[in-house]
Amino acid sequence: MSVAAFEERSNLVLALDRVLYVNGQATDEILALTGQLGSALGLRTRLVPRWGELRLYAEDNDAKLVLQSAADPAGVDMDRVASAMGIAEKLGAGQLSPEAAVQLVASVAQTPPVPTWLFALAAAAGAVALAVLFGVQHFRAAALIFVSAGAGAIVRRALGRRSSNVYIQPFCAALLAGIVGALAVRYELSSSLRLVAVCPCMVLVPGPHVLNAALDLIEDRIHLGAARLIHSGLVIVAISVGLLLGLALLGVSLPVDPAGRSVPLWQDVIAAGVAVASYSVFFSTPARMMAWPLAVGMAAHALRWGALALIGFAPATGAFVACLMVGLVLAPVARHRHMPFAAIGFASVVSMIPGVFLFRMASGLLQLGSSQTTLELMSATFADGVTAAGVILAMSFGLIAPKLVFDRFSEKAGPET
Repeated sequence: MSVAAFEERSNLVLALDRVLYVNGQATDEILALTGQLGSALGLRTRLVPRWGELRLYAEDNDAKLVLQSAADPAGVDMDRVASAMGIAEKLGAGQLSPEAAVQLVASVAQTPPVPTWLFALAAAAGAVALAVLFGVQHFRAAALIFVSAGAGAIVRRALGRRSSNVYIQPFCAALLAGIVGALAVRYELSSSLRLVAVCPCMVLVPGPHVLNAALDLIEDRIHLGAARLIHSGLVIVAISVGLLLGLALLGVSLPVDPAGRSVPLWQDVIAAGVAVASYSVFFSTPARMMAWPLAVGMAAHALRWGALALIGFAPATGAFVACLMVGLVLAPVARHRHMPFAAIGFASVVSMIPGVFLFRMASGLLQLGSSQTTLELMSATFADGVTAAGVILAMSFGLIAPKLVFDRFSEKAGPET
């Protein structure tokens, strides 16, 4: 192989890896693809992913090469991932030349996200669906949630075109939600649940990054997993600060209790389906792929509802049972259809993310710094924090354990053809 061809093919592998990495594909899938694609192109390749950088080590019989590319894994775009995986599959099968693949990969990397109007509509519908799950009872409150979340999505897109800071967007959207929520309290349009303020913020929680962080940590990629976890934590902090600041500007606080009201099964399942569809739009899921997370997410919510209402499970246990079912179904589907498992898995269980508990815990911690500290406040704040941590751990383990088992069996059986 000539030196020029060697460098061109090495750059092609790195370009494909980068598209997958920055758009939410699991690290395991990227590493496996790197080796398989390198073999198909006559190379021996090894990828070292870190936050902010990808480094590819490539060699053939005559030369060695080390390539680097700046890459922050802070996005989720399932359309780009599916397209990139399709290109890799055709390259491996000899159905596409490396020269043609280079242009296709560049085109996929520039694929635009969903239009702003659709993104805003999905955010608004998703926030209302979450409000229904938490027991919103009045149409006016639901309408305010719809407007607040939709406006927040427009603000996020506008800021995204002007700033590369990934924390400004959720902060400003949450600040807007806090102000609208405070106005709703002032004019008696919101109950003590403060759903008008909380629900638009819940759609901002970076669930796929939490799941990818857990996958990396379990696979002993400590630096990358910790970086993903810190990034997710900083986004949640930005959301919490924006929400609480928006409320405080009008002298309103976020009560630590209660978290929500119970709803009937049919209402729970339908609202969960709307939330799943909304997040699928956020993640630019191709229409042909939406059926899986939608159907599995609705079934998972029905299972969780039964576990909580009929059996009396705790929130963390109910979330674990539901997420275990999602993992068992979607782990093989994600691999076969080249979908990012973290994205479709999170979209399926998005309504179980304990964002409300995280925000109430943050509010409780803020109130603990005042002179009105009471034993009840301390207890409620601690309980919210424990519940949030328990649910997140249960969801992560329930989703990830089936994937790890499936991946091990797939490795023993050999790569898919």
